[in-house]
Amino acid sequence: QSTDRMLKHCQIDPLTMKEMLEGIRKKADVPLSVRSLRFLSLETDEMDEFVQLHKQQPIKRQTVITCVGTLKKSTADEDGVSCLVIGTESSNVYVLDPEAFIILSKMSLPAPPTMIDVTGQFDVEFRITVACRNGNIYILRRDSDKPKYSMELSSHPVGLVRVGKNVVVGCTDESLQGFTQKKLWRTTLPAPIITMAAMDLPTRGFQGVLVGLANCEVHLYRDKNLLSNIKTPDVVTSICFGRYGREDGTLIMTTKGGGLMVKILKRTAIFDDRDGTPGPPLAQSVRLNVPKKTKLYVDQTLRERENGVAMHRAFYMDLSRMRLAAAKAYVKALESSLTPMSSSLSEPLKMNAVVQGLGPTFKLTLNMQNTAACRPVMNLAISFLYDENLYRMRTPYLRIPLLVPGLIYPVETLVECTSDKGISDIIKVFVLHEGKGCPLLTAHINMPVSEGLMLN
Repeated sequence: QSTDRMLKHCQIDPLTMKEMLEGIRKKADVPLSVRSLRFLSLETDEMDEFVQLHKQQPIKRQTVITCVGTLKKSTADEDGVSCLVIGTESSNVYVLDPEAFIILSKMSLPAPPTMIDVTGQFDVEFRITVACRNGNIYILRRDSDKPKYSMELSSHPVGLVRVGKNVVVGCTDESLQGFTQKKLWRTTLPAPIITMAAMDLPTRGFQGVLVGLANCEVHLYRDKNLLSNIKTPDVVTSICFGRYGREDGTLIMTTKGGGLMVKILKRTAIFDDRDGTPGPPLAQSVRLNVPKKTKLYVDQTLRERENGVAMHRAFYMDLSRMRLAAAKAYVKALESSLTPMSSSLSEPLKMNAVVQGLGPTFKLTLNMQNTAACRPVMNLAISFLYDENLYRMRTPYLRIPLLVPGLIYPVETLVECTSDKGISDIIKVFVLHEGKGCPLLTAHINMPVSEGLMLN
């Protein structure tokens, strides 16, 4: 804003302002506006015109809402006034006043939020549990503009539900995990998670988690224990449990095909655990028999304290050598993959593919070579597998003549691109014996984008 103010009064030239903005982008915590980033990308002769056009316009920072929740204002009653809790793409969480719609509280996060769960009252005490795009869970509390602590996940979250003091998270690795300030438990699911919702029955003192899976099932969990399994005719995309009409326990589900299902909980329903005793295993409470510190351990500790720098340098030297060896092996693998070779000892073959032309017609040349010592190879054929919506081949099946050892035989065909969308695909090549289905050699050819169709 200060640079913009100086620019309005012609107190700074565009080149100096560009240097100041580049310094702000490198050092400051506040990101630059879209207008400033656009100014930095301009050429020198375009800066004056851009400045004259935009110098009288105020700088605005716009963002996008990524998730929304509600927070009770002062009472926990069902008909009590609630505040709106909004997560934005700028990695901020805002609490809005329900009447004047002014910002009551602003909290910042290390990454943009994707899911949010709110509990408590704004005037008393509240906790906002947020799942962010970096794969972590953060807890926001009252009188703090930054998260108190975070929970790191093994994979990105797809569902977030708070049950009492515990946070239950569904992840993309088909797992369901429970946390407080530390990880409590983890259970593996039979299919990927599509949706999650809380199941709360205050009249029975029951709290659980409903999980909709991609295999047309809905599981009910209390902690890590499976209580019920509901079969559905289609994949469930959203779940809601609560009061519907005169029934306190009603489960409403929508399906991928556009269906709506309503299930009412029986008043005589009993929630029995299927996975045994809830909570951590008994072995967790058994104290470990930790041996006493020996003289060897003490001597080793003193050695590490005295020679810590040398040991650290030796470790990084070995690590660098290992990275170099891995890089050399990776380059060697890339070079060998450019010319696929047959793994069969009886028919040693080698093939190299070359694509020529700008499109829409390409010339595909396959250079075949028999790498055997003295035995020729006969009765071979080449078959192509490709997307018929994108390409058309005049000869999709080719017969190969007798291959003499050591000589290179070029096999040519024409490939015509029939799509005008400016996209490309992979053409698979199979070398096999005539009349047999098992290929001796396979290769993938990355076709270029057809420039001819794009110009038309």
